[in-house]
Amino acid sequence: MKNYMFGDKKKIKDSERSLISETVSIEGTINSSGAIDIAGLVKGPVISKELIIRDTGSITGSIEADDVEIHGHLDGKVIAQNLVIGATGTVKGDIEFGVNLRTENGADIDGYIKKTSGSKSKLTDGFLFNKKDKKESSSPSESSEDRPDVVNKEAIA
Repeated sequence: MKNYMFGDKKKIKDSERSLISETVSIEGTINSSGAIDIAGLVKGPVISKELIIRDTGSITGSIEADDVEIHGHLDGKVIAQNLVIGATGTVKGDIEFGVNLRTENGADIDGYIKKTSGSKSKLTDGFLFNKKDKKESSSPSESSEDRPDVVNKEAIA
């Protein structure tokens, strides 16, 4: 039997939460298959299954997670299935959500908001929102980048 520095790896569960406390500042990419609570400062992208930015937390960089709650500050793009922006939350960047978006009174958002189908929808799976198609698409009419302009024109009309 192998000995691991921090115990038996079989005991580690994806459901366990990691905390980046108020006294911690991290620069670089953070990846987690579980949940992360951020109360400190992070510079760089964060990819996780679940992410909570607490009131004192701040991220400068993009975030991608299934479930996201923002009560602190985010300066970057967010991609999530379910997103909550709390009353003390500030987002300076574009928002893409697949299922639910909830904003509380006082939430501050500066960026485009777009509902995407993600890979869970059967109707548009692999059509415009597939990451590979985004990179390979060269026709302006097929580009998902043009979609907010179309939405805005319809809203004006």
